[in-house]
Amino acid sequence: MESKVLKVFTREEVAKHNKPDDLWIIIDSKVYNITRFKDLHPGGASVFAEEDIAGQDATEAFYGLHRHEVLLRPQYARLQIGHIEGERSVIYSREFGKLSDVPYAEPTWLSAGYYSPYFKESHRRLQVAMREFVDEVITPDALLHEEDGKRPSAHVIKAMADINMHAMRLGPGKHLKGLTLMGGVVSPEEFDYFHELVCIQEISRCGQRGYGDGLQSGAVIGLPPIMNFGSQELKSKIIPEVLSGKKFICLAISEAFAGSDVAGLQTRATKSSDGKYWTINGTKKWITNGTFADYFTVGCKTDTGFTVILVERSEGVETKPIKTSYSSTAGTAYVTFENVKVPVENTLGPEGGGIFVILSNFNHERWVMCASSARGQRLIVEECLKWVTQRKAFGKPLSSLAVIRSKIAAMISRTESVQNWLENLTMQMCNMTYKEQAQKLAGPIGLLKMYTTRCAQETATDAVQIFGGRGITKTGMGQYIELYHRTIPFDAVLGGAEDVLGDLGVRQAIRQMPKNVRL
Repeated sequence: MESKVLKVFTREEVAKHNKPDDLWIIIDSKVYNITRFKDLHPGGASVFAEEDIAGQDATEAFYGLHRHEVLLRPQYARLQIGHIEGERSVIYSREFGKLSDVPYAEPTWLSAGYYSPYFKESHRRLQVAMREFVDEVITPDALLHEEDGKRPSAHVIKAMADINMHAMRLGPGKHLKGLTLMGGVVSPEEFDYFHELVCIQEISRCGQRGYGDGLQSGAVIGLPPIMNFGSQELKSKIIPEVLSGKKFICLAISEAFAGSDVAGLQTRATKSSDGKYWTINGTKKWITNGTFADYFTVGCKTDTGFTVILVERSEGVETKPIKTSYSSTAGTAYVTFENVKVPVENTLGPEGGGIFVILSNFNHERWVMCASSARGQRLIVEECLKWVTQRKAFGKPLSSLAVIRSKIAAMISRTESVQNWLENLTMQMCNMTYKEQAQKLAGPIGLLKMYTTRCAQETATDAVQIFGGRGITKTGMGQYIELYHRTIPFDAVLGGAEDVLGDLGVRQAIRQMPKNVRL
């Protein structure tokens, strides 16, 4: 199809087209003929009748009501007929694959002129590649399925598998040996938790909370118990299937009867008289990725205590979707096990030793959630900074109001403190064995998650106040704010409730108190 030829106009020429049957406007030096569109305008045709709109520069009015991306949609882009002589468009929004130049929109290590003791050149190479991949492959799919509720597309899962992203999201370890990571931008030998942090935070930038959990988060928390405690036979079978995206796995711990109280779980596994298999009965609730999982890493009560067992979807396993306040693309499920027979070889770790298996797994799970939340908060800061500089109230930008600046100051402070604490603990993880992490970091990570999610909820509340009605509207200017505010409680509950994790951190500190210390 032949491309449309855009003409050049003067502002005086555009001003002549100010009647209902001949209506033009200017937005960012671009000229649009909206004569036929005005009656289709979602906000009604009357807005175009204003003297300062019809035939005039409507840039300020437009950006007070619409996101920049509206102009990029084909149905609106085709309304452009030309541009103003001697002028060029200067307004832009998020640029594909690029760093944002909005203050505090990027962590310090990615901000021009700033430095970090943690991130090296390999981390920067990975970040560049990740951002391009996420913007091109993941974000379009995330926007689609956060809305329609369908699971992440198979082509996205495959694309991630092709560059071994599923493996990278599990952190450093033997599972990376021999793999080409992200086209070779980082080697398996140099891959550390800061590289994983880059992966987590770049994916989180898509801002679609339910989709983010649907995107193989079940593997992030459900596969490590197999990697660390499974038999060699299980590892050889399950790990390649999941990392290739051919099979899906989830962690099935929480029940209607018990959540943070892991010891209170009621799903029971009974060993056969010949000792060859388990029979599992019980239910699990709020299981992320459960609706489409092929494997379930299940916490069970046994005669010897709490035991973790890998269950393959088979006869007796039933999953039902649970409607929550975020998208069903996450695959949140109610899972029923009815006389499900499982070989004893599927036991993960020692029989009766499941508490250590799960608690050691919790550290990484909670750290991942903190990393994702930290990036999510930064996205909200960016949205709010853009909004307060372009939105006018009482004839002035919102940014001129001290109360608004105070809220933004608090949001920035919370975001930066979360990121810095996160990076500090990430450094500890890089220098500790898996066992040391389990022994030393449960408390600090629990405290970080409590702090992170409380900060996030305060930021969500402030953001809604800044955006007003738009902050509670699913589409338009405040769409990211509405979604964030609606789904932020998930971070405060998943992986352990705030109060429980805060108490965990303090109890660990008290146990480490010197016996003879006094004021």
